[in-house]
Amino acid sequence: MAMASFARRKASLLLSKNLCNSSDALRYSLSLTSFSRGFSSGSDENDVVVIGGGPGGYVAAIKAAQLGLKTTCIEKRGTLGGTCLNVGCIPSKALLHSSHMYHEAKHSFASHGVKFPSVEVDLPAMMAQKDKAVTNLTRGIEGLFKKNKVNYVKGYGKFISSSEVSVDSLEGGNTVVKGKNIIIATGSDVKSLPGITIDEKRIVSSTGALALSEIPKKLVVIGAGYIGLEMGSVWGRLGSEVTVVEFASEIVPTMDGEVRKQFQRTLEKQKMKFLLKTKVVSVDSSGDGVRLTLEPAAGGEQSTLEADVVLVSAGRTPFTAGLGLDKIGVETDKVGRILVNERFTTNVPGVYAIGDVIPGPMLAHKAEEDGVACVEFIAGKEGHVDYNLVPGVVYTHPEVASVGKTEEQVKALGVDYRVGKFPFLANSRAKAIDDAEGVVKILAEKETDRILGVHIMAPNAGELIHEAVLALHYGASSEDIARTCHAHPTMSEAVKEAAMATYDKPIHI
Repeated sequence: MAMASFARRKASLLLSKNLCNSSDALRYSLSLTSFSRGFSSGSDENDVVVIGGGPGGYVAAIKAAQLGLKTTCIEKRGTLGGTCLNVGCIPSKALLHSSHMYHEAKHSFASHGVKFPSVEVDLPAMMAQKDKAVTNLTRGIEGLFKKNKVNYVKGYGKFISSSEVSVDSLEGGNTVVKGKNIIIATGSDVKSLPGITIDEKRIVSSTGALALSEIPKKLVVIGAGYIGLEMGSVWGRLGSEVTVVEFASEIVPTMDGEVRKQFQRTLEKQKMKFLLKTKVVSVDSSGDGVRLTLEPAAGGEQSTLEADVVLVSAGRTPFTAGLGLDKIGVETDKVGRILVNERFTTNVPGVYAIGDVIPGPMLAHKAEEDGVACVEFIAGKEGHVDYNLVPGVVYTHPEVASVGKTEEQVKALGVDYRVGKFPFLANSRAKAIDDAEGVVKILAEKETDRILGVHIMAPNAGELIHEAVLALHYGASSEDIARTCHAHPTMSEAVKEAAMATYDKPIHI
């Protein structure tokens, strides 16, 4: 580690604190009274009860059991892993990979000297591979529950008091689960749009888009966020004509503006069409296809758009329906998120909430961190999640990954900064494998060189970003990364070169 860099970082600790405090994503803590409860020793009462077996819930349950707490996890789906594993992150990544393999075989293999007469899609086999991955992983979590002695109850749970949950079993009947501490980890659900009825056949959510029985000729995606672009990418690679309709003026609004523009151009080169600043007035599926009526977001003349399938991807909303939160007086905000303090405690003593049901990014890895920290607090330890440093990834090809602040956010804070960029066109590994579209962009505080944000568009950007996540966690400077030896030839050398460009000059461009 460069000594000058260490001195600069030491001088920037106050700045770091101010930057964190100013971030919208840091914490949504309330002035609530923290409440400590003793652990149960009775055979019929749990130390911890977790409602929800998704990434936040099952991780919390396992961690609680590892800390020696008697734990029960209640899951209504009947399979563990939540939306992420069953109908979200995992199956979508399976299809993204399979569709990418097909696209590469059809368009790129020949240039690498791999030729064959024809290539075709076997959609049932592709779906079967996806389903196999999901099944194996859900069973794996059940195995982890058994290994860690977590009691697993399959059914729909709802509060009857702050220490009791009534469960309608999937097998019939009802049971009451008691707990000294109860964690709400019920995740989120698809956000619907007014006047649009999702039937999961021709008008689908992400769930239906993961299970289409045939490749639509024309697919319209409503919403240009992470999920919409990923699912549009899957079906676009398989042959669908994809049009993305977005009310806002840009795609993925949380993304760094410069990277976003390059990302959109890349998707357009992949034949994805965008109708930005456009409102969906209505969707009619009464005929053979689906007809959308559109108009400019600011108002104006209407137009129509035909599709075989419409994917509604307008975001997600906290899932708290039927939990009985009102019965025990748990406070929520105007959009239904449960309000918690820095220890994940609600206003009701002994009741906690984590993941998608509380404010913050609706990401599986964020929910996992919440779950661990929450249980550590319950066990009398100190939990911690830094919400400024939760990485985000769009799993298209190329991927886009980021951590920390965008250039727009840094400007808004009034911080003097430097920018370093390095294109993958100048990266030897990317050129060798003929997959060189993308860039690394690093933002650093001008006086101290402390890294403020890193944005990567590249194949496997979701893997490359974690060097940056670790660097930001330790308050590293761009010079620290630049002076760290990176193996050659690797894609990660582009991160090193971008760091060199931030504090000085890159070598290979």
